Amino acid sequence: METRENILLIRLKSIGDVLFTLPAVYALRDNFPDAEITFLTSKENAPLLRGFRNVNDVIALDRAALRNPSATGPELFRLLHRLRAGKFSLVVDFQGYGETAWLSWWSGAPERWGSVYGAGREWLYTRGITRNERIHHADWHLSLLRQCGLRAGEIQNEFVLPVEALAEARKLFMENNLDPAKSTLFLQPFTSTPFKSWPLENFLALARHFHSRGVQIIFGGGPADRAALEPARTAGFAVSAGAPLLVSAGLVKLSTLTIGGVTGLLHLAVAMQKRVVMLIGPASEPGFPYQHRNWGMTPAVGHNVADIQVSAVIDACSKALNESAGNASC
Repeated sequence: METRENILLIRLKSIGDVLFTLPAVYALRDNFPDAEITFLTSKENAPLLRGFRNVNDVIALDRAALRNPSATGPELFRLLHRLRAGKFSLVVDFQGYGETAWLSWWSGAPERWGSVYGAGREWLYTRGITRNERIHHADWHLSLLRQCGLRAGEIQNEFVLPVEALAEARKLFMENNLDPAKSTLFLQPFTSTPFKSWPLENFLALARHFHSRGVQIIFGGGPADRAALEPARTAGFAVSAGAPLLVSAGLVKLSTLTIGGVTGLLHLAVAMQKRVVMLIGPASEPGFPYQHRNWGMTPAVGHNVADIQVSAVIDACSKALNESAGNASC
């Protein structure tokens, strides 16, 4: 009787980068239909794995605890014990950091495949493949699997939103007097890096333009964005800043179109097959919406995201809304 494969996948951060492993997870399931697949990620990203239907178990690493002298020992011991006790037959390290390379080695798995972009780490893997930074990260993960001998046929990139998250999103829609049956724009103004963000006043101009044409508006963001989004609330728009990640994903799912910079939530929208307009800095292939490069907008050469004109974004959003509504005018 054949031994069932027991596979560990590693990608600690961030939201978008964890999502970029999704096509590779589908490919692994196609190659190992009966395998037990476990995913090691940072604690804050663990809820995201609920939408990875091919993942059987999640190991959540509390990186904050590792930085706390009083908690480092217990957290590290728990992790190392879990990795050895897992008796994994294969580890795939999609991250390739020094720490993840060491964790791959420590697992004791007889097969350890890794994405290598730091010299001196190759020996920690049985197959260390030099990272290709010129292609989209999701395509690189698939390339890593192919170079290690797996087949990767038709690409699948489907995030399955938990039903309870969608139900919570519907509740938020109702609380804000929004109708899921009507055309809705979800605006995500802020990114993790200020120079990657389009100015809030531009998002407000965008919101006023479409609201005047009967389109519903909702602004999203993290807990730290609540104060910064007060101008949107004062202007009378719904603001969902601080909602849990999967509930925000539900709001995106209920919306017609999502607009914002390069953020995990917009990449999540793409994985849910929702239309986006993503505002991107100097052209960078890994930053574009996966399999939908034309959904990204970049500034003219030598300019930044902030230089993208409001009128150009209005035109792009109008086109996307028309496509979603079967070319009906909005």
